[in-house]
Amino acid sequence: MKKLFAIMFVAVAMSIVACGPSAEEKAKMEADAQALADSLLKAASQAMEEVAAPVEDSTATATEAAPAEEAK
Repeated sequence: MKKLFAIMFVAVAMSIVACGPSAEEKAKMEADAQALADSLLKAASQAMEEVAAPVEDSTATATEAAPAEEAK
């Protein structure tokens, strides 16, 4: 009886594995992944712009102040 259940279990497991996602489901998963990647890229670029703006301001101020210090 154990062998029969083992064989049936293997057969059921193989049939479940064989029923992978359809082409439609794969396309939807790829579209979702692309949308997620796009949103993450947009959020990262916005964060970089927010961080870079104060750095650019301080760099411009330091560049303007540097020639004045060299003149002394």
